[in-house]
Amino acid sequence: MHFSQVDADIYVPVNLLAPETALARTTHLCVAAHQDDIEIMAYHGIAECFGHTDRWFSGVVMTNGASSPRTGPYAQLTDAEMQAVRREEQRKAAIIGNYSICLQLAHPSAAVKDPGNADVYADLTTIFSLCRPQVVYLHNPADKHDTHVAVLLRTLEALRALPADSRPQKVLGCEVWRDLDWLSDNEKQILDTSPRPNLAAALLGVYDSQISGGKRYDLAAVARRVANATFHASHATDASTALNWALDLTPLVADPSLSVEAFTLGAIDRFRADVQKRLRQLG
Repeated sequence: MHFSQVDADIYVPVNLLAPETALARTTHLCVAAHQDDIEIMAYHGIAECFGHTDRWFSGVVMTNGASSPRTGPYAQLTDAEMQAVRREEQRKAAIIGNYSICLQLAHPSAAVKDPGNADVYADLTTIFSLCRPQVVYLHNPADKHDTHVAVLLRTLEALRALPADSRPQKVLGCEVWRDLDWLSDNEKQILDTSPRPNLAAALLGVYDSQISGGKRYDLAAVARRVANATFHASHATDASTALNWALDLTPLVADPSLSVEAFTLGAIDRFRADVQKRLRQLG
């Protein structure tokens, strides 16, 4: 298994398997932009696989973590030093979450944002030639972080190029920079993140460079999940203690002719129509 960047990190945290074997057994795969995105957006998949031998979670981090904000004990680190810290934190998360494999591809953000970058596409093609995940967790197309949206678009391109019988059964666009509470309820993919709250906390808590460095993702991600569970149904008691929402992106992979822009704006238009209908009924 070879990737384009010399700093790419291939890490198998358990069982000392060959990387190709660890990737091949993957049933749940997350492709994310940065270190810690996986643990925020795809905890559902981590928990689904944790403790099982018939399903395995794997994570892919596309970028090198450069230019991370930092204060406190990390304020004086150079960019190269910070990248090394973040790479090691992601490895620790892979150990805690019992990932089958963790791939950190170390692309600069600018490379991922370039639709014509051959290295980014080649690396994704390598990954999907070696595994056939049932579920793929991606960023959602309404995310407000440019790199997140770029990673989504590059990954969709690679998935669409697969033969139809090799594509995943389910592709989910997940919450990070923007939640998906605005989706109409019948369009929300409900990801129950209630199981093993101690595991969820441990996975987020490992990113000390972010937490001590000024970003409380550990509190914010859990708070969003709890809020989603409580505010999901206005006339019923809570069925879960933590939820994440996702947008079903499977149609975009099943039919490569569909426009990602039109697909996303269609969901926004349906939300707008729902708000308009309620105001007109009650006004």
